[in-house]
Amino acid sequence: MQNYPIFINLTQQPCLVVGGGPVALRKIRLMRSAGAEITVVAPALCTELTEEFGAEITHLARPFEASDIHGYRLITAATNIPSVNRLVSELAQQANIPVNVVDQPELCSFITPSIVDRSPVLIAISTGGDAPVLARMLRTRLETFIPASYGTLAAAMGRFRDKLKGVVHSERERRRFWERVIQGPIAELFFSGREDQAEAQLEAAIDALNDPKHTSEGEVWLIGAGPGDPDLLTFRALRLMQQADVVLYDRLVSPAILNLTRRDADRIYVGKARSDHAVPQSEINQLLVDLAKQGKSVVRLKGGDPFIFGRGGEEIALLAQSGVPFQIVPGITAASGCATYAGIPLTHRDHSQSCLFVTGHLKNGSVDLNWPLLATPNQTVVVYMGLVGLPIICQQLILHGVSEDMPIALIEQGTTSSQKVYTGTLATMAGIIEGQSVKAPTLIIIGTVVSLRDQLAWFDGGDDASIFAKTTSD
Repeated sequence: MQNYPIFINLTQQPCLVVGGGPVALRKIRLMRSAGAEITVVAPALCTELTEEFGAEITHLARPFEASDIHGYRLITAATNIPSVNRLVSELAQQANIPVNVVDQPELCSFITPSIVDRSPVLIAISTGGDAPVLARMLRTRLETFIPASYGTLAAAMGRFRDKLKGVVHSERERRRFWERVIQGPIAELFFSGREDQAEAQLEAAIDALNDPKHTSEGEVWLIGAGPGDPDLLTFRALRLMQQADVVLYDRLVSPAILNLTRRDADRIYVGKARSDHAVPQSEINQLLVDLAKQGKSVVRLKGGDPFIFGRGGEEIALLAQSGVPFQIVPGITAASGCATYAGIPLTHRDHSQSCLFVTGHLKNGSVDLNWPLLATPNQTVVVYMGLVGLPIICQQLILHGVSEDMPIALIEQGTTSSQKVYTGTLATMAGIIEGQSVKAPTLIIIGTVVSLRDQLAWFDGGDDASIFAKTTSD
């Protein structure tokens, strides 16, 4: 993080602006909107500044002097004279006064971000001074997504904070109450302009918490995190991830995705590698139940899709049996995500009329699949968790009638910046992978659709391993 974001209260605080032109005017508008008491040092003020703020500012009609620097909470230099701007910056920083020099980030001790103002909600966007146009574009996009009524909602929440504290003493329970308000019908009343009705319902909802029959009930959200790229998360997944009190996550959940959960959420690693389970599945199932019965919102974050080789069905079975509320949020499964990022269509009119998903190892660690079914012509076979069993898979398919020249691809770290794609044939792939430091997660795709990669590959995640594979297999 290049700059530490901070909001400063400038209400009735003395601030200095050096310069009286249009650039200074823009800065003064922002500071006056924050309640600052502004002194401007400049030989003259532009007409617009005089007309808009002439009666609200103190104007020292002369050039800047070194003695002007003292007694201010914040200083802005906005002249067209570089030597003056540099002097203001040096003097302010010597006096430990925050200073901003317009369009000269190297002279600033703070920078002014682009702002989305939905007071009391403020969103500040910064590129560290490197790309202010990009910051303004992002601000414009956010302004289209965030209605002005968010400020009205936030103000009402502020007015009712103390009342809620008097009823609910647990910080976690107060947070969960506000989450329900923000995502429920009360918020919709604010958004539609029915503020009186919204506040009445908000007050009634807080009063209802005094009911002795009221109990706090947790919930479990089983979320598919997709194959690795955070951009492939669904909106619903992201929204729930940022509400959770506790996050149980798998080995295949990337750090970039895990970092999108709430910062203060408890994170519990329950990942599994082959023959190495950090937490046994039965304990994971029970832990989900126990945490929810403690009144916590629990996210169970799983790579790919929880219902495709993700044991999601096993986990929700105990939740349902125990009467724990739960939701399931599907994710983009590895077959779809990795194949797409490798430029390999899973079906194609000229190559494959069906697609079969199988797992490369069973519960007992063996590779015992329906080989005649997998050897069916004109189909694509996708093998999850097949890296260790790859030689057996290739051998058995050949023994069951599949051509030795059948194209095959192994995708490592699919959809991420570390993606590598190895391509070859059933006869050559085991040799291609031998000696390579291939690490899970991997996905295997078998079928003539793999031959389309040369034409359709579009995503370059990193080193293109397929070049090595082709050379080795020729």
